[in-house]
Amino acid sequence: MEPGNDTRTSEFLLLGLSEDPEWQPLMFVLFLCMYLVTMLGNLLIILASISGSLLHTPMYFFLSNLSFVDICFTSTTVPKMLVNVQTQSKTITYEGCIIQIYFFTLFIGLDNFLLVVMAYDRFVAICHPLHYMVIMKPHFCGFLVLVSWITSSLNSLLQSFMALQLSFCTEVEIPHFFCEPNQLVLLTCSDTFLNNMVLYFVAALLGGGSLTGILYSYSKIVFSICTISSVQGKYKTFSTCASHLSVVSLFYCTLLGVYLSSAVIQSSKSSATASVMYTMVTPMLNPFIYSLRNKDIKSALKKLFSRETIKLAVDFYLQKCC
Repeated sequence: MEPGNDTRTSEFLLLGLSEDPEWQPLMFVLFLCMYLVTMLGNLLIILASISGSLLHTPMYFFLSNLSFVDICFTSTTVPKMLVNVQTQSKTITYEGCIIQIYFFTLFIGLDNFLLVVMAYDRFVAICHPLHYMVIMKPHFCGFLVLVSWITSSLNSLLQSFMALQLSFCTEVEIPHFFCEPNQLVLLTCSDTFLNNMVLYFVAALLGGGSLTGILYSYSKIVFSICTISSVQGKYKTFSTCASHLSVVSLFYCTLLGVYLSSAVIQSSKSSATASVMYTMVTPMLNPFIYSLRNKDIKSALKKLFSRETIKLAVDFYLQKCC
């Protein structure tokens, strides 16, 4: 390939987290286990929300949507990385890279918006409990989720379109385990001013606006909790939003930590390693955070497992009798 611009780049090389052959089997087993745990944990949350009659509330409706998005978010990057590690191939096609950018941006945006919607749900439940069922009607909850999907889809289309306008030099190695938009911009021979402006403007508008909404909701929640006279009442009220606050802290701290550290350290390898936190660890931990101290989810899961166990036992018995 001759030096210079190449607008017809057919593929990129994903360098991954480590190029040491000795680490590849361990990485494959580790990330495969994390991926399976993420799939199983979030799938159980969805099944529990559907099957448990006590969980047919706005909070668990949003939680099941968050679990679905986490499954899709992890599936956008991890399977390709596992295939590359197993086959010892680092390539990803140009079309595959653009598609990965689209879905990565889509689902990370949905994670962001759903956390805002869930914060609003907790704000209404704690600050306006008497009007909760009037405000958080099923069609309004569905509308909030629909708006989240539409907004995130439009942002993904914009980011994908901006990526399509880039032309690339002979250097097509991405020091990451997936096509991260920031890393793609660093490889281009094009003028990146417009891409950077769009990227930072959208991040400030959507990310900053969402974080501001969450902080505002929780400032009102904290003020409302402080007005409760009894300590037991304060603890009981705070426990209803403790899980969501933990997930919000984990998501934003890891996400901001990755991009702030990469801006200071200027190390692509460090950025790729840190990205594992919000692309794999956070979606894996979310089901545990929501279920460990949640009696309703525990009860729904027990009923679900007992129901399935009885069904399997009956089927097994019928097969033996036949």
